[in-house]
Amino acid sequence: MKLACTSGALHRQIESGELTQLEFLDLCARDLACDGIVLDVRHFPRTDDDYLAQIKKTLTDRGLSMAALSDSNFFTSSREHMSAVLAWAVALGAPLLAAPLGLEIALPWNDQLERIGTATSLAKALNVTVAVRNAPHTFAATTQDCKRVAKEGDSAWLRYGPEPQLLDAASDPQVLQANTVLLWSDARMQTDRSIAQTAETFSEFRGHLVIDEAGGGASVTSLASSLRAWRVALTRG
Repeated sequence: MKLACTSGALHRQIESGELTQLEFLDLCARDLACDGIVLDVRHFPRTDDDYLAQIKKTLTDRGLSMAALSDSNFFTSSREHMSAVLAWAVALGAPLLAAPLGLEIALPWNDQLERIGTATSLAKALNVTVAVRNAPHTFAATTQDCKRVAKEGDSAWLRYGPEPQLLDAASDPQVLQANTVLLWSDARMQTDRSIAQTAETFSEFRGHLVIDEAGGGASVTSLASSLRAWRVALTRG
């Protein structure tokens, strides 16, 4: 298992201008010593070819992997937006696009399923896998929901990007393991016990575990502490 950080965890600092996207990359490489990063689409000051090439070159120079792009609105957006975000992923060398599904109160399941079909069709054409994130009150809130999405979405370019801490007590994360391509852990919610449980459940997982903070108000200190706890747990394992 490799460790990554998402720019979403530092959203408040980036939104306020205290931290730039390029500075986030340096922070991950220098202070946090991550293996990879996940970039939130909200944080791109530009998306022209020159800027995306600069991001990719900086990642190479810093020894960081581009684990994924993250877009909270991907599965409820237009075809044009989906296509643009997937194109950014290709330009950056990101193999994954991570996104939650829509809220159940926001649109009918058939509409959501239609958008999943559009997303996976576009993703297949560009060879970018879409990792569905579980989240409360969405169409992918539980493991049963996730299995339904995979069954009815019926695409090899549709996989799981679970955050086990957000699953309800009736959910069994083990059933998601075979098709999990990205894992998430919220720095505020994780405990030594939850880390150990996730590490055991996904013991065969070789992708990135992404440290996040749902409110976007993480500090460098809290992210470093979270990463340290994961490194200790993985060393013991």
